[in-house]
Amino acid sequence: MSHKAGFVNLLGKPNVGKSTLLNALVGEKLSVITNKAQTTRHRIKGIVSTDEYQIVFSDTPGILQPHYKLHESMMDQVREALEDADIVVYIVEPGEKEPAEGIKSLEAEKGQQLIVVINKVDTQKQEQVQQAINHWTDVFPQATVIPVSALHNFNIAAVLENIVARLPEHAAYYPKDELTDKSYRFFVAEIVREKALLLYRKEVPYAVEVVVDQFKETENLVHIEAFVYVARETQKIIILGKGGKAIKQLGTLARKDIEEFLGKRVYLQLSVKVDKDWRDNDQALRRFGYAQ
Repeated sequence: MSHKAGFVNLLGKPNVGKSTLLNALVGEKLSVITNKAQTTRHRIKGIVSTDEYQIVFSDTPGILQPHYKLHESMMDQVREALEDADIVVYIVEPGEKEPAEGIKSLEAEKGQQLIVVINKVDTQKQEQVQQAINHWTDVFPQATVIPVSALHNFNIAAVLENIVARLPEHAAYYPKDELTDKSYRFFVAEIVREKALLLYRKEVPYAVEVVVDQFKETENLVHIEAFVYVARETQKIIILGKGGKAIKQLGTLARKDIEEFLGKRVYLQLSVKVDKDWRDNDQALRRFGYAQ
């Protein structure tokens, strides 16, 4: 009996719901989800395996015009995703008309291997959804266009069926019991960063990077120490809050999600450090796992 396996990369502009779709397809909260743009900074792989197939999903950063070296690194990851994909799932939201830069040329290369997902259709009337389907079918005549609501799990099965139908025959790339190629430390840092995106305002959360310094696991408890890096001293003051109130709230919110993710009680200690203008510093970007 033949086995299918392949790399499926999720692409789209910022905030169209790539991470929500990845989590719906994999069935686990692997990717940070907030309502702010530029949430995903790394390529996060989520793996779905059955006896017949293995899909290696990749959630990529939203396609944007770079303003920092950090953004350039993020766009390098998007280019890599285009090159190594067996199937590309391009995600748009209602009202969007123009494909992101570099996507239109995809059809010539990928052809039948392109799936266009119109997300957030729960916010639209049926007539508007049909207009969007017609529009994207005109833009990408060879692609399959599927309306979904990743948030409400609507039509996710149809996306999965279309992907499986296009998978090449291949042995599994990862052990069948693996859900992701990322470590627990990575996801702990992402959870803390997600809460920073939710708690703090304006530019501050986008200047935040989180590094897990210690991760010690015992039978009943996980002891975690993490550094919250910011780009300026003024941002550090905001992260800490008056009398340390803000960082305490950040720690409490993050700890609850980390406990749920790990299935264990967690002791979480957060400290704030300033790494001046780290988003434009090659050395800092390498240390945080962005630049090669």
